[in-house]
Amino acid sequence: MPVPSTTTSAAPTGYARAADDVTAHTLLNCLIREVSAPERQVTVDQDTLLLRLPRRDILLRVPLRRVSLIGAHRFTGPVQRYDGATWTTVSWRELAGYLQDELELRTGVANEEFLDQVTDSRETIRTVLEQRADRTPSPDPYLESEQSLVFGHRFHPTPKARTGEPEDWLEYGPETGTRFPLRYLAVRRHLVREEGDLRQLDTLHQPSDRPDFATLPVHPWQYRLLSGHPGLRAAIAAGDIVDTGITGPDFAPTASVRTLYQPEGDTFLKFSLNVRLTNCVRKNAGYELSGAVALNHLLGPLFDRIGDDHPGCALLAEPGYRTIALGDDTTLLEGFGVILRTGLRGHLQPGVTPLLAAAVADEHPTSAAHVSHLLARGDGDALAWWDAYLGLLLPPVLTAYFTHGVVLEPHLQNVLVAVRDDGTPAQMLFRDLEGTKLLPDHHRQALADLPEDVRGPLTYDAERGWNRVAYCLLVNHAAEVLAALADTDPSLEPALWGLVHDHLETYARTAGDPPRLRALLSGVPLPAKANLLLRWSRQSDRHAGYVPLPSPLGAGFPRKVTREATPEATR
Repeated sequence: MPVPSTTTSAAPTGYARAADDVTAHTLLNCLIREVSAPERQVTVDQDTLLLRLPRRDILLRVPLRRVSLIGAHRFTGPVQRYDGATWTTVSWRELAGYLQDELELRTGVANEEFLDQVTDSRETIRTVLEQRADRTPSPDPYLESEQSLVFGHRFHPTPKARTGEPEDWLEYGPETGTRFPLRYLAVRRHLVREEGDLRQLDTLHQPSDRPDFATLPVHPWQYRLLSGHPGLRAAIAAGDIVDTGITGPDFAPTASVRTLYQPEGDTFLKFSLNVRLTNCVRKNAGYELSGAVALNHLLGPLFDRIGDDHPGCALLAEPGYRTIALGDDTTLLEGFGVILRTGLRGHLQPGVTPLLAAAVADEHPTSAAHVSHLLARGDGDALAWWDAYLGLLLPPVLTAYFTHGVVLEPHLQNVLVAVRDDGTPAQMLFRDLEGTKLLPDHHRQALADLPEDVRGPLTYDAERGWNRVAYCLLVNHAAEVLAALADTDPSLEPALWGLVHDHLETYARTAGDPPRLRALLSGVPLPAKANLLLRWSRQSDRHAGYVPLPSPLGAGFPRKVTREATPEATR
């Protein structure tokens, strides 16, 4: 699919067309993975994919530029519908409507928000493409990678859905390369709720004339959303909260939108935003604030040991949080809660550059972080590059689960890969404790010491925990980086999956051959998170289900690199 360059001008219709095509292809990805493929309603006929919506009895087709061994195909050109005699091109709106009807028939439940959210996502993509047309790339390759995700998650029906009109979010969205200073509130100490080590936060802005107050940094967008709250207005009127204005150093929004980075001070702050981004309104719930500090206390020593066993990995700490506590009203407690996350410099080896893994794997590359550019910086050996990448990515996550009972969430947006000058992977940095969970059997005493409202959300049972690890590690992360590598040479895909198998097999031998890994290596289906069905049901991410994907990890799978491979041969 031709996507307009982000550094050259093009007619607005070009941006609209690109947004339309990406939206249609993303909806198609979700439809195939979660609806049609599990019901055996998908087939590949040479360079064309055919699929049916079984309950609507609609037959669709789309041209393929590359066939995927796990069904995560690459599309090109328009989606078409068969009307009994001819094929007719359908728009992304029509496709979204078909999908809505199919899901209503499948679930017996309506979702009146769905089409609006798909529309919001498409409009965000179009707006961002226009805004980036004359943008100068950041000289900081790390920030450029964080702010390069124009199109979002390609297996999510509304990957760029965002509350509000563009004028509400453009100055705060990472895709435009923006930076902005924070708003700061001075809060009388008896109204502050905080835990952990906040010394790094206090260095940002500390009014010297208010020793009995604590400084609370606030995202300017969030302040605008909450400024009319009567409790906040009353506390300001009483002098218990002082708005000291917008000041201090500039922060850059990262890929998550609400987590900001201050490069000079090497500080991350994760804010609440009363804004729906993709699935959820992104607030730091009270139990998440306390949970981050509890996890940080537990995981620090564990990751030291994991790092000793697997050099090159690290976890970005979240040592503390601060917020406002006004009586029983949780609106401000959650709305102004900010989690401190430590920076990168203390972890990075000399001479390496951190990059967001999602930018490395992006289907439509918009930054120099993409794997094709990294390969071009070295000798271009994709298999050697992938071998190094897997050696850094897989063992720490598997050790965390099997040895320490920790469910990491290493999806593409939660992992930074540090590369050497020649583009080869040197380190993996894991971040964001929000999705990190504990297996109760491994951590009974630590969990027993926590309040119930914090303890419950911090745990997964072994089955749910394994599905989360296997999905994030193998389907969301490894399979997507592998897909970007296969785009450089489609004939490599079997060998790339062969390396995944070999790394898993090697790890299994050193870890006592866990049954779950034995099952993976035998070729059991891979669990793929059902983002479409989750969005349709309007449930929280914790309640996500999984659909099975065909696995290329079984022992009988061909590993040989066949330069003459065709889509039919790899089907």
